[in-house]
Amino acid sequence: MILDARGLRCPLPIIRLAAVATGLGPGDRVEVWWTDVAARHDIPAWARMRGHRVVETTELDEGWATTVEIGP
Repeated sequence: MILDARGLRCPLPIIRLAAVATGLGPGDRVEVWWTDVAARHDIPAWARMRGHRVVETTELDEGWATTVEIGP
């Protein structure tokens, strides 16, 4: 699943990610597209606190993409 949070300022990408994650199960993945540089640190911190895992972060033509794997 892709969550396009480009153009949103933190904490909105995290709020949207949290909302999407509640409907997913262990092992599901969400790719978050973002442009606010604060998300580089906020997404991994949120994932750690919730028991999820950041798989990778890559650069897009416009912004970045971070893939989060939902934990148990």
